[in-house]
This record gives sequence, C-alpha cells and structure tokens, in this order.
Amino acid sequence: MDDGAIVVIRVASMEQAVATGKALEQGGLRAIEVSLVTPGALSAIETLKAQLGPGIVLGAGTVLDAESARLALLSGADFIVSPVCSPALVQAVHRYHAVVLGGALTPTEILMAWELGCDLVKVFPVDCVGGPAYIKAIRGPLPHIRLAPTGGVDLENAASYIKAGAAVVCLGSSLVNQTLVEKKDFAAITERSERLRSLIKAARAEASSAPKFSPKEAAQ
Repeated sequence: MDDGAIVVIRVASMEQAVATGKALEQGGLRAIEVSLVTPGALSAIETLKAQLGPGIVLGAGTVLDAESARLALLSGADFIVSPVCSPALVQAVHRYHAVVLGGALTPTEILMAWELGCDLVKVFPVDCVGGPAYIKAIRGPLPHIRLAPTGGVDLENAASYIKAGAAVVCLGSSLVNQTLVEKKDFAAITERSERLRSLIKAARAEASSAPKFSPKEAAQ
C-alpha cells in the first residue's frame, strides 16, 4: 500500500490468481488483493505468500463476515477488504493485528466506518457518485480519514484520485484484464503495473498533502 495502489485479482482459478500476482509483483506493485469470489482464493493467498516473500502485502477481498476474515488471515492475508462495514468483521481483523478496509459511500457512512476502527475506508462504488470530485469533496470536512476509492478506477484516472486526496486507489479489471489472463499475456499486466506505479508516484509528488498509508504504521 506504500505504492498508493491495491490491485484486486478476481479471476477464474487459483492458478490464474497466482500467475497474475507474480506479474503484478514484477511490475513493482506490492499490495495485492485476492477476491474471495475467485475459486481457490485462500490457496492462492497461501501460495503467493510463500512464493513472493515478505516484500508483498497480500489481502483478501469481498469479505463479508468475521469468519471469512479469520480464515483469510489464517491463510496468510495481511489485510482484509470488504464492500461493507461490519463491526464484527472490524473487530475480528484487529484481533489478529491486521489491517481492514471497510466499505462506505456517504459522508455519514465514511465517518462511521472510520470510528469503528477501519484503517482505511473503501469508498465504493465511487464512480457512481462523482469519481475524483467526490473524493475531493469528502476530504473537505473529513481530511483526517484515509480514503481508498474503488469502482471505475483505471489507468486513466488513478492519478486524479491521488491528487484529489485518496490515500490509495483500488483497481481491478481495468488492470487485471480477464482476456489478458486467459491469453496468459502476463507481460502486458506487468507493463500496466509499471505504468500505474509511475503515474501514482508522479501524482503523489504533485499532491504532497495527500494522506499516505503504510500497513506497518497501522499495525503499530
């Protein structure tokens, strides 16, 4: 997450998830989220954890309840991402001293998620409510909350979200294209990863006041 991006892997098999994770890592992206809707997601997390080493921060996404979060953490996940914000889920993740991103959309929901203890608030689906302009508007009254916009974020607008004040951006199919995965064109995914990392680095330099997030910081 230090790189400013979390890339979501949502593919058709555990083998595809592992190969995709390796391609992202080769492109310099170190925060990788495996959605639990992926068949064999927990096995993919275990395998990636073993093969990519300590430099990678692995997460489980589309987590809807505390038990699923517990299983993901026991499989090696470093952080948990949910499209909703459940107090029980937040408590379960923190019990394992891990990082949690709870989902919210309105200002009230965002503040409630933050006060429940979310390390970042996943603003979802952000493209339906104004995109980067919405993040900028939320940052006005709530500048202390670390926001992670999700939904419709891609290579074309990722930098705009960072400039608007997002702590990190979350990308899925716009970066991990299922067609590329099925063709086994992982070199293209690596190239996209390198491009995203460069775009975010430049955007962060321009928006030096934007809140950055480190999972190490959250764990302290």
